[in-house]
Order: sequence, then C-alpha cells, then structure tokens
Amino acid sequence: MAIEYQAHIHNNTGKLTPAPTNRPIIRCKWVFKLKRKLDDSIDRYKAQLVAEGFHQTQGLDYFDTFRPMVKVATIRIVLTVALSFRWTIRQLDVQNSFLNSDLRERVFLQHPPSFEDPKHPTHMCCLNKTIYGLKRAPRAWFLKLKIALLKWGLLLFPSK
Repeated sequence: MAIEYQAHIHNNTGKLTPAPTNRPIIRCKWVFKLKRKLDDSIDRYKAQLVAEGFHQTQGLDYFDTFRPMVKVATIRIVLTVALSFRWTIRQLDVQNSFLNSDLRERVFLQHPPSFEDPKHPTHMCCLNKTIYGLKRAPRAWFLKLKIALLKWGLLLFPSK
C-alpha cells in the first residue's frame, strides 16, 4: 500500500484541498492482488488504490467514457508481420498507466483508507490525474497514448 501511495504522490495525482460543498466526493478503496510467476509461485503482493467510480454522475463528474477494443484480425496481422520480419515479440506491461493521464474534470476523492492526513482530516484530494475506477480514466489514458504515438510518428491514421 505504501508503494502505491508513494506512486500517487510522486506522479502528483492530486492535492489536498478543503472539501467542496457543491461537488460529490468519490470514495476509494484498496484492492489487493497476488501476482504469481509462471511456475505458480508467489511473485509479489500488489495493492491498488481504486476509485468507486460507480458513484460518478455522467454530465457532472465525466462527459464520455471509452473502452479500447482490438479486433482479432488486427492481432493476427501484427503477428504475421512480426513473424515475416523475424521480429522479437514482447509483452508490454505499463505500471500505474492511469496515473499518468491528465484529468480535465474536477474530481474530489476521499483520503485513501489508512493514509488519512491527521493535519487536515476534513480535506479531500482534488485529482489532477486519473486513477483506476474513474469513468474517465480509459479515455484519458488513450488520449495521452495517442498524442505520444503521433509525436513519435508511430500512428499513421489518427482517429477522432
């Protein structure tokens, strides 16, 4: 939990502000996962801070959502090209990917359980960046990724 919390602080995910009176406060919770190696032995324990995004209201807390989908035909084409050029295929796992996506809407999050600030017990976290569980997080991450791919010249046909 401390590693995840430090990642939020390092990435400037949000800042403490007085609790707003005219905005909803989104609750959050810790989700724990057990990561295993290929031989099924324990690799590490993982804690993830997740917003309870189901409390968000469309038009107030967010305006659109997004769920990226890949067609099976696209995966087959990529694998065929890689095999024909004898390229090495590797898996990419981005840690804390949603923590790098800028948030345009103003979202207020309660203190993470076990990490309440004793100096400011009534303050909330005004998010600068997305976290898992927010309705806006996948869209914000995709937009950030798309901008980077365009900048590097890796995206030839930009979509809307």
